[in-house]
Amino acid sequence: MRARQPDIQGYVKHDGVRIGYEVFEPGDPDAPTVALLPAWSIIDSRHWKAQVPFLAREFRVVTIDPPGNGRSDRPTDPAAYSDDAHLAYVLAVLDAVGATKAVLVGLSRGGWWSLVATARHPERVIGAVAIAPVGPFLDDLPPHRMRAHFEVVRTDYTGWERFNAHFWRQDLRAFAEFFFHTVISEPHSTKQIEDAVDWAERTTPESLIAAERSERCVRDRAEAEALLRSIDRPVLVIRGSEDHCRSRAEMVRTAQLTGARDVVLDGADHLPHAREPVVVNRLLREFVREVTGVPAPPVRWTRPLDRPRRVLYLSSPIGLGHAERDAAIVDALRRQRPGVQVDWLAQHPVTEVLRRRGERVHPASAHLAAESAHIESEAGEHDLHAFQAVRRMDEILVANFMVFADLVEREHYDLWVGDEAWELDYFLHENPELKRSAYAWLTDFVGWLPMPSGGAAEAELTADYNAEMVEQIARFPRLRDRSVFVGNPDDLVADPLGPGLPSVRDWTLRHFDFSGYVCDFAPVGEQERAAIRAELGWAPGEPVCVATVGGSGVGGDLLRKVVDAFPAARRAVPGLRLVVVAGPRVDPARFTPREGLEVHGYVHRLHRLLAACDLAITHGGLTTTMTLTAHRRPFLYIPLRNHFEQNVHVRHRLAAYRAGRYVDYGQTDDLAALIAEELGRPVDYRPVETDGADRAAALLAELF
Repeated sequence: MRARQPDIQGYVKHDGVRIGYEVFEPGDPDAPTVALLPAWSIIDSRHWKAQVPFLAREFRVVTIDPPGNGRSDRPTDPAAYSDDAHLAYVLAVLDAVGATKAVLVGLSRGGWWSLVATARHPERVIGAVAIAPVGPFLDDLPPHRMRAHFEVVRTDYTGWERFNAHFWRQDLRAFAEFFFHTVISEPHSTKQIEDAVDWAERTTPESLIAAERSERCVRDRAEAEALLRSIDRPVLVIRGSEDHCRSRAEMVRTAQLTGARDVVLDGADHLPHAREPVVVNRLLREFVREVTGVPAPPVRWTRPLDRPRRVLYLSSPIGLGHAERDAAIVDALRRQRPGVQVDWLAQHPVTEVLRRRGERVHPASAHLAAESAHIESEAGEHDLHAFQAVRRMDEILVANFMVFADLVEREHYDLWVGDEAWELDYFLHENPELKRSAYAWLTDFVGWLPMPSGGAAEAELTADYNAEMVEQIARFPRLRDRSVFVGNPDDLVADPLGPGLPSVRDWTLRHFDFSGYVCDFAPVGEQERAAIRAELGWAPGEPVCVATVGGSGVGGDLLRKVVDAFPAARRAVPGLRLVVVAGPRVDPARFTPREGLEVHGYVHRLHRLLAACDLAITHGGLTTTMTLTAHRRPFLYIPLRNHFEQNVHVRHRLAAYRAGRYVDYGQTDDLAALIAEELGRPVDYRPVETDGADRAAALLAELF
């Protein structure tokens, strides 16, 4: 799912070639236009996905697909890929969107085209950014770029010999994998490489061959240098020190000839905007503001001793469990540090809980991209490949970190708290210079673990993600001022983080403090339980089953199965009442009314229903299952298929508490019998601690 959907999608035509473009409006009709130009046709405009949401909060952003990829046509005439043709496409798109002038930003060949447009049509260009720019110095081409090498037929192709028309026809994907593994060489870049290879598969060998056979607009080095020297608009060059596609000399020469500000990103390769998006995004915004005269937002500074104690709290929106425990921690923190002010950077469904509790949601939250919606878009029938879903949420995480970074640059906080706020933790470790306050990280699991369905490939990916985490903490051990595991050492699995890495348990014990489990309620006794049942209208002795799937929309299929099984369950258990809690993201209207069935949407303080029931049915979410454990109620838990946290981490924790009955989703055809068997069953759970919120708050309070 995209972090930002386009406001306009359109096409222009030039010499019979249709070119797709998209427009992202900031809401300000006077905002300057930033055109993100096409690159080589091996990738489409989605390679700008980490830049678009950030820039579009302040500027009008236009992206353009190259001929041969994305929403554009796939011509096979080399003329459609020439420098002159690309210049015509850019001007046609600017005309179509009504942009008389724009800041042009290009990558690689797109960087060259941004400079050509600036030299040829300075009246249309405010400034140009060339990222890893191609310099068309035709007498200085590497061997693989020479026409003779490109056209030669070989019996075998290795390395850069794959930059060859015949090999592309033979196996374009193999070339793409070689190419992007070579030019995205930074460690732990599996997602960026995977994306790029996927984009490459959207073009065709003939389109790419035609692009390589196309004509440049200069005939030799002298013409190229003259063109670059003629530019009289501001230019920014961004380049990586480890670029495996372009030579340092040609990029330096391009910067010198254009009088550009030359920014070198040490350790970066050919696609720094994909691998180091935070740095590149900030450079782009700074440049656009400077050349367009857009003023930076006003700044208000307060004397340190006059500042109130303030906390910025980020609570994961994937479900409601984080919000409920975080609200309990904040309540305890206010008791321990009276007068502390707490702002929440949050989104739905977390905001539903916060609204009912009277908490302050920071207005910047309106700019957050929807993580819950993305997770729901990744789900199948009671199936959520959680690791891959989070991995494919990368552009949303970048966008949301940029919202956070802008907020904390404008406003002072004494403490940042991130409860499984993946964007905050990851990009702070990638950009440690942005840390300006104490920072605490909370989580109830550690370690991405592979599911059997993912095979060896997924095992390699999860190990790589875990290795990056281990390396980040080792390199910046004080970036997190506190790491809090919401649980106890017994809750940790012994699975290894990957080959050559420590186990989850051993590594977590070395790097985390333990708060115990956090409940936002006190366990309910029998007298209070009877009072709750009477308040809810449940008769004494009436058998009640509650089915709930938390705050996401992923569990709708399980609720449907439970409702379908209800008639048979009622025959097995006469007088059975079924209470379905659909939550804030599942429409209660999906379920047909029938006798004995009641359906609710979001239920505030859901733990009271769970405390009062005789049986609960839920998926494998930690909060719901641990709430039932704390209230000592029998329950069936049916983890989402392929959800590593529910199937491994949560299942291990529940086993340690001797709580609940595990049921595989594939074994739910006779739910009625399971309901009859488990209803009212006596339990012997290990008690759940009641001081977790106070202990977690004390760990945070020490950071003030």
